[in-house]
Amino acid sequence: MPTSTVGIDDFSLYVPQLYLPIEDLAKARDLNYAKLNKGLGLEQMAVADALEDAATMAANAVLDLMHKNDLDPNEVGRIYLGTESALDGAKPTATYVLDMLQDHFSGSHGGNCFLHCDVVDLTFACIGGVDALQNSLEWAAAKEGRIGIVVASDEAKYEMNSPGEYTQGAGAVAMLVKQAPRLLAIDPDFGVATRPAHDFFKPNRKVTKREIIQEVLNLLPDTSAEDFNLDELETKLAQGIDCNGVLDCNESFLMLHKTTPVFDGPYSNQAYQARIREALYDYRKRSGGKVGELLQDFSHLVFHLPYAFQARRMFSEIFMEELKAGGDWVEFILRNELEVPCADDYENREQYITSCADFLKMVTKTPDYKTFVQERIAPGEWASSRVGNLYAGSVFLSLMSTLETLLKEEGEVAGRSICVFAYGSGSKSKVFGATIQPGWREVTTGFDIELRLNFRQAIDYDTYEQLHRKNLTKNVAFQDGGGFFLADVHEERNESEGARHYGYASGMEMLTT
Repeated sequence: MPTSTVGIDDFSLYVPQLYLPIEDLAKARDLNYAKLNKGLGLEQMAVADALEDAATMAANAVLDLMHKNDLDPNEVGRIYLGTESALDGAKPTATYVLDMLQDHFSGSHGGNCFLHCDVVDLTFACIGGVDALQNSLEWAAAKEGRIGIVVASDEAKYEMNSPGEYTQGAGAVAMLVKQAPRLLAIDPDFGVATRPAHDFFKPNRKVTKREIIQEVLNLLPDTSAEDFNLDELETKLAQGIDCNGVLDCNESFLMLHKTTPVFDGPYSNQAYQARIREALYDYRKRSGGKVGELLQDFSHLVFHLPYAFQARRMFSEIFMEELKAGGDWVEFILRNELEVPCADDYENREQYITSCADFLKMVTKTPDYKTFVQERIAPGEWASSRVGNLYAGSVFLSLMSTLETLLKEEGEVAGRSICVFAYGSGSKSKVFGATIQPGWREVTTGFDIELRLNFRQAIDYDTYEQLHRKNLTKNVAFQDGGGFFLADVHEERNESEGARHYGYASGMEMLTT
């Protein structure tokens, strides 16, 4: 794989100070914790505090990155944000991030220190951060001296008691993109596979005014819809051209946007499995690689992890194809005493996967596959087990986790290559290679992922539910490090309705508020 002169110079991670033990959620939902823990790899769920959102988490991650690297705001050419937790349908969440940073650095670097910094949001479910990275790598490679920051920030939130609830998480990952990086050189060849799908999405949901009125009346004690003239109420809300309220507006119905998704778990797994395989094929075609060389060319494999053990459960087909191409399949079958229930050659992949699903599960239970997982995939899983799904930031957390694990190795690590498998529902996958650079150890030592996770505050189930319902107006965490927070949202129905304002507090200030 050719070595690129552009890549990631450093990472910074921001994770909320609160977490819910998955065992506590399992008890509250009457779920089998052993299956969640041993089967999916879940231990803890990062929970955003009352005054946190995608913008504050991104700003905190970027601020840490800038301080660690002593960056001059006037020299940062762009801050590109990958997120699916946007705070507005028009105004980029990245502008809120820039506003917070501008206020923070104005005293030391001037009020216009970020004036010429380009910002934008990129959204494609969980792969938006990778899209932002690829775009910024090409920008940085085009001219010497360019410095960019890519940040992925999300709150992965599902309806309570839904099948996705136990995979929730929150946080942000920021990365410094430049030429001659100290940490990772990124291969300019990105494999891509895109097929439109409705495996996971957050639609604008149509609700009629009549439905809202009906639901409210049904909740009133000793009252039913029959006690009111719904036709008359609906007609009154349709008169005039002034917008005097939420219901008394020009439209005949409302479009509601919810932060929780519509999703089909099994379908999403199928799309994930298919797209990463198709993107890997495209990556090989672009980079000159061949089937059967994956395990020779890359020391580790890093994935987007909706839950910690997703990759090890989804990778068996590619693992099988690699063994076949390398001439090791027959020996693998014999050594692990497996019976192949289907033909080795196939044209209809979907039919093959359906007929051989149980067999591929058996492959994942073999000693050989377990060894492969522990050596190549597991180093990227442990942080996800303790944080949960970060959506756009998940694949980068896995990459940071892998690098921090490598600090424990005594042998030479620089020069090794990592293959990254990104995925976003909707659906798209990108696969690319990253080569570890000579300065990686000094940079990685500053990640402190395990240390950060060890010093968080556990919350009980009742507190989690109150935060999930947005019932709390003050932060729960006893933070001693300080950070950005949501100060207020303008509620008056005028030209500033919905405008968000943020603040920054030191650790001691946060302890006393």
